[in-house]
Amino acid sequence: MAASTALQRHGSEGRRFHRVRVNLFGSYMLPDGQESRCQIIDMSPGGIAVTGLVTAAARERVVVYADQLGRLEGTAVRVRPDGFAATISASPKKRDKLATQLTWLANRDLLREEDLRRHERRVPNNPRSTLTMPNGTRLPCAIIDMSPSGAAIACARKLPVGILVTVGRIQSRVMRHIDVGLVVEFTRLRDPSLLEDAIADPYDINGSVQVTPPALVGAAAPARGVMTWS
Repeated sequence: MAASTALQRHGSEGRRFHRVRVNLFGSYMLPDGQESRCQIIDMSPGGIAVTGLVTAAARERVVVYADQLGRLEGTAVRVRPDGFAATISASPKKRDKLATQLTWLANRDLLREEDLRRHERRVPNNPRSTLTMPNGTRLPCAIIDMSPSGAAIACARKLPVGILVTVGRIQSRVMRHIDVGLVVEFTRLRDPSLLEDAIADPYDINGSVQVTPPALVGAAAPARGVMTWS
């Protein structure tokens, strides 16, 4: 989906706006005063999906403070154990501003994903590692190949595109899914001489991970995923 059309209004699916994948941090506050840091995964000028440690109740008012976007007010409409989706209450002028900001963010992320392919990839000597989710859950995984900007990972779970994870000791973002796991982008370029040590398993987790040869992974068509609300 082109970024320029990602925010157009539409009615065939009962929504006013298409949602786009974002990767922003922030915080939110509930009516009882509880606050939590959060990650914004998916949003449009009319709605937002966040993950956080404290969840809202359906139809509860929420205030989200999003990095680069500022204060957003709305009402929770979908609730999950790790977060919620909410409508955004805003004036037409505010929605237009959000549409412009989201279009810029979508284009920026597309350019960053293209840049991932410019770095030479290699297979680590020891592929075993650990993928740590934002809530602290640790998943055994295997590094299929890696570069200073990212890695392809064999993992049993398909985590949401856009979510921040830690691979070994490297903070990363899930960029897309492949047949056997995930492709992640590191939040900053890594020193090639230190990469293998940084991405190695820092924990002692029992369990085996089957590593798929890179040739097979490369033949698989990447599947781009966007967290959506129905």
